[in-house]
Amino acid sequence: MSLLVKICGATREADVAAAVEAGADAIGFVFHEASRRNVSPSRAAKLASALPPDVLLVAVTLHPTRRQVRQILSELTPDIWQSDHEDFAAIGIPANIQRWPVLRTGGRVPRRLPHTLLFDAAVSGNGMQADWHAAALLARQSLLIIGGGLNVATVGYAIEAIRPVGVDVSTGVESEPGVKDELLIRKFVTAARAADRSVNS
Repeated sequence: MSLLVKICGATREADVAAAVEAGADAIGFVFHEASRRNVSPSRAAKLASALPPDVLLVAVTLHPTRRQVRQILSELTPDIWQSDHEDFAAIGIPANIQRWPVLRTGGRVPRRLPHTLLFDAAVSGNGMQADWHAAALLARQSLLIIGGGLNVATVGYAIEAIRPVGVDVSTGVESEPGVKDELLIRKFVTAARAADRSVNS
């Protein structure tokens, strides 16, 4: 299985175009008002209309209410819903949408691990690095996507140390907070693919 590369926090048409052109497998749209990358459901739907069928649309939330979930779903149908692990019990995500529960550095690890999970830093979206040692242990038990502080310089080391099924980047491909950089996106995807080939050769 080839490495999944997700570019998270797209807010502009240029972000989506750069990620698609670079060969990203998934693009995340953030629905969280406190985030600099927050978009409205209607804005996300417009941006997502440019996605080819083979690029996954990921709705990214943090402790959303059922009302917020309904608002998002009224505008678009994501392939995947990403939210903290404990959120899913209360928000009523339709069964046809894949779930990526988020576990965090220093957080509680459920007794029964999800089949697929995303491991992140204690706080998302500020460039903090996740605990790679904890992530590597979890990657032996589940299909793990690693996020948290990745960038062009570190993604190869993360892939070698953790052996994840995917990598997730936001801050690490920005020229300034909330503004994606086309060159950094391209370099990140290239570095991730090269590292994946190296560890699997």
